Amino acid sequence: MSKKDKNIKKTSIGGQAVMEGVMMRGRTAMATAVRDGEGKIRLETKRLTPPEKQPKILRLPIIRGVVNFINSMFGGTKTLMRSAEVFGEEEEPSKFEKWLSEKLHLDLMGVVGTVAMIIGLALSVFLFVMLPQFVTSGISALTGLDDQSFWYNLIEGFVRIIIFVCYILLTSLMKDIRRTYMYHGAEHKTITCFEKGLELTPENAKGCTRVHNRCGTTFLFFVMLVSILVFSLANSFLGVTGLPRMLLKIALLPLVAGLSYELLKALAKTESPLVLPLKAPGLLLQRITTREPDDGMLEVAIAAFNAVLEMDADPTIAEQQFVTALKTEKLYERVMQILNEGGVKEQSDGEWIVSLATGLKRSEIANNGVIQSPSVVERATDWAQKRAKGMPLWHIVGDTEFYGYKIKVDGSVLIPRPETEELCEWVLNSATSNDSVLDLCTGSGCIAIVINKKSGASVTAVDVSDEALQKAKQNAEENGATINFVKSDMFAQIEGKYSIIVSNPPYIPTADIQKLDKEVKDFEPILALDGGESGLDFYQVIAKNAANYLFDGGLLFLEVGIGQAQDVKQLLEQNGFKNIQIKKDISGVERMVKAQI
Repeated sequence: MSKKDKNIKKTSIGGQAVMEGVMMRGRTAMATAVRDGEGKIRLETKRLTPPEKQPKILRLPIIRGVVNFINSMFGGTKTLMRSAEVFGEEEEPSKFEKWLSEKLHLDLMGVVGTVAMIIGLALSVFLFVMLPQFVTSGISALTGLDDQSFWYNLIEGFVRIIIFVCYILLTSLMKDIRRTYMYHGAEHKTITCFEKGLELTPENAKGCTRVHNRCGTTFLFFVMLVSILVFSLANSFLGVTGLPRMLLKIALLPLVAGLSYELLKALAKTESPLVLPLKAPGLLLQRITTREPDDGMLEVAIAAFNAVLEMDADPTIAEQQFVTALKTEKLYERVMQILNEGGVKEQSDGEWIVSLATGLKRSEIANNGVIQSPSVVERATDWAQKRAKGMPLWHIVGDTEFYGYKIKVDGSVLIPRPETEELCEWVLNSATSNDSVLDLCTGSGCIAIVINKKSGASVTAVDVSDEALQKAKQNAEENGATINFVKSDMFAQIEGKYSIIVSNPPYIPTADIQKLDKEVKDFEPILALDGGESGLDFYQVIAKNAANYLFDGGLLFLEVGIGQAQDVKQLLEQNGFKNIQIKKDISGVERMVKAQI
């Protein structure tokens, strides 16, 4: 053995090709990686009971092979169907499906999976038990061969192997099966790459062999081989024919599987040329059941393998599930469930989340059967989870619409409110392209952008927060607004005079901050909310100083908090402002004040 061979790492991890992906199974975990229709690798993982914690009887030779065979048959079918769900289009449940669910508490997909497995098992019994016996019986009738002889069983075994090889060759002609065989090759190459001690990359795995000693194809060949001996011995002792003979073979299948498993394990441990005749047929068959994978398939197999490695090494890593495609209406139901569990009851929040995630109008969501891709489902689910924790919807999305303009928002600025749009409307009734406007406490820059874009006025926007100014500049650039931004604590860094001053300053009394909704007090900037003990601190500064920065006849527009309009009016009157007007918002609440110097 060469020095390189001595450095080979052995692993118990094995796998299975699934629809557009690979399942890998280790000692304590299994992982299925699938590439979805958008090209993204989706991963699902599950914890397993380690061998040492299983009942001792299940770990005994032969019995462990039977257990492994049954687990592979049931688990393999389930995994294959689960991988298909990443691409599956959910159909509206039929009355029968609903009846099964409501009356019998049965999951139709689970029923379908069980039925599919039963049909597959029945087909296997027909192809590899009944058909070989029928063909061999025909040969026996023509040649006079004794059906109790060893030669009869040997011929039957070879017929079974020929049927198996033909079955593999025929399935390899199907496009979808060929791709599955390519993923099978990716599975083998990935395991071999790891066992060689190479870094798990597509490039390294590509150079590895696509056949492996522990492959299921080799196992199935051993099943064919071992069955010849087992069936011959059983028949020689019992001497049954016809239907009893067929039933006997079915009854002996677990024993055949157990012995074949032990043979596979034993031969996989040695590279001796003495056992090559036993290995060679299975390795040759793997040349059919595996195909050369592309780099993308290798990436999928490596993702599954690495997930199992990590979970085997760290028992604290949690399981994860696939994100699968859903109908729009089902997606909305899932979003609302997440929101309701988090205490968010507003139906409009769920509608907005689904609308923004899918690009559909809110009115188009109900009874919408359009299939949404896993990426859309993932996005909407993530947004719903954040909203359920109290994060404002528009912070989650990253922007909101204000007066027809898209305004980016995050924790550094307030989310523009509808009443601020009404303030802008009032300003625009007076502003022209000849005016100069000063926007105090600009925040996201929404007021400044609207006035500049709609009136053509020259606008200077002011804020004390570097983060807010950065966000306002980004919004101005993306909306094509020309605005002069100044960092200033109110009027401290302002020079010159303006035709109009507009402001939506902080106006919440300090003591009331903690009484606000979670989404406001925990996610919006306190700097933009706290108006001092009375909530009027900023209005006092504006009332005392605004006249110094307004031309004669200049206008002042302010948004105020609920119940503050009369107090602000009084402050302005005390500082020489005239023609003071108070305007109610669309809800009939006094929320805006206009004054002239």
